[in-house]
Order: sequence, then C-alpha cells, then structure tokens
Amino acid sequence: MTRVRPSTPRRLALLVIAAAFAIPACGGGGAKGGKSSKTVIQNKGSDTMVNVAQVWAEEYRKAAPDVEVEVSGGGSGVGIAALLKGAVDIANASRDLKMSEAEQAVKNTGKLPAGYNVGADALAVYVHKDNPMSEITLVQLTDLYAEGGKVTRWSELGVTIPGVKDDTIVRVSRQSSSGTYEFFREHALGNRDFRLGSRDLNGSKEVVELVGTTPTAIGYSGMGYATASVKMLKVAPKAGAPAVAPTIAAVHDKSYPLARSLHVYTLGEPKGAVKAYIDWILSPAGQKVVEDAGYVPVAAAPPKP
Repeated sequence: MTRVRPSTPRRLALLVIAAAFAIPACGGGGAKGGKSSKTVIQNKGSDTMVNVAQVWAEEYRKAAPDVEVEVSGGGSGVGIAALLKGAVDIANASRDLKMSEAEQAVKNTGKLPAGYNVGADALAVYVHKDNPMSEITLVQLTDLYAEGGKVTRWSELGVTIPGVKDDTIVRVSRQSSSGTYEFFREHALGNRDFRLGSRDLNGSKEVVELVGTTPTAIGYSGMGYATASVKMLKVAPKAGAPAVAPTIAAVHDKSYPLARSLHVYTLGEPKGAVKAYIDWILSPAGQKVVEDAGYVPVAAAPPKP
C-alpha cells in the first residue's frame, strides 16, 4: 500500500509514543445489529470521492458478499471529523490529514490515523461550454476568488460571453468543510481567504451543474464530474508560463498545477475486513473503478526510470 502520513516528523514521533500509551479505541467494522453475520464497514467523507466510493462498495459486495460498505459524503472534513471520534471505519479525503487532526485522533481514541493513496485527481476549473475562454492563470484565479481580488466581470479578463448583457462573473465554490475547498484555497489562492459573494455548494456535482446552466459562471471541481455542458480550462502557474490541461498524463508528470492525491484514512493500521477492503481498492479491480470514474488510478503511474 502507498502510505500517507501527516507531516512534521518530530511531532509525528511524539504522536506515535502518545498513541502507544493511550486508551485503545474500538473500531474496524462489526456485525450489523449485533446478530447478523454480515460485517458492516462505515465509510464517510469526500464528496469528490463519493461516487467512486459507492461503486467500490457495490463491486466489493460481489467479491465479498458477507461485507457491506455503507457510504456517505459530506466532505473530507466531515469524514475526518467522524473518524477522529471513532464513529466510522474509513474516512475518504481529497486533501492531506492535518497534524492537528492526527493529534486529536490520538487524544480521542488512542490511535494514530493511517492513510493510503488510492488515486489521483486534477482539480479542474470549469466554465460554461459557450465561454470562449480556454485557459487561466493562478493569478487570475486569485483575482477572481481571493479576498482583495478585483476582477468581477468577464470583460476585465478580455472575454466576451455570447448572448449575455450582464457579464458579471458568477463565482461557484464549495463549503468550507470540503477538502476540495481547502485544496483550492491552498494551491490556487496561495492560502488567501476566499472573498465574499460566491455561491458555495455542498457537492462537486452541483458545482458543475450550476456552471453548465449559467453562461457567466466559473467553478472548480474534480475532473471526474465533467459533462458536455461545461469545459475544463487549461491552467498556467503564472502569466507567460505554459497552460496545461487537466489530463491523466499531466497528473502523472505533475505539470498540471492543481493535481492532487485521493486518500482513505483509518484509525491505526487497518485490520480484518477493513484491511481486506482497502487491499481490494488498491487491487486492479478497485483501481479500474477509479479509472472508469474519470480519475487517475495509482496503478497507472508510469514506472520510474
């Protein structure tokens, strides 16, 4: 498995020591209702990953009919918060686990979270299909979305939207518990706060749907949510630099500025049914689900020379 750990080695070492002496927490899947022989795995978190997680659960039922995986979304922050309380077995996240969250997990449950990279995604910038814009820079995204940004109309970017009289830009964003929101804030806005006035939606799909029905809108969401009603812009790190399209190849070679990893987290090292499920997710069958959903499977990464 490809392990993912919180950063800051010294603090992590202290957390490992603390976890060793903490009170053990329960978890790891259990029999539903206390009488059934079926094992239930509670899986919650990233809305970016919720579609692929649901297909994982459905496909895994064919391989292991005695295991039921119950999937719910709500955002990476929601899934991680549930994991820190020991309320779920697996948290899906489209962002890295924070050191403060690892510390809270040890405090609450006595277990240090373990993370696994289960795929990759290009966080795409979407506009309506009729928008003539084809590329955008991170500086322009900052001027659009960040506090203190001045851009409010498409004409200020040299863009004319066909068939509209009011070219005020409709900024579509995500709720603050979303890992996509946090990733975009960190990597597109340079950790600057979002400016007020955006339409903050709960789901990745909803972002793309709104952009697809609003000619003057712009939004960000996972590449797996693309439809015929929108187009994904090429993104350049700065003016004058090559703009790169969100593709599988660009995710692999890290040339796309908003490429990110997709993770699952457990409390401590997974065991039993939970470990078997994560092993299956990382198997060719599980990674095919990732690819079919429009994301980048970890197994598809080209070998190092």
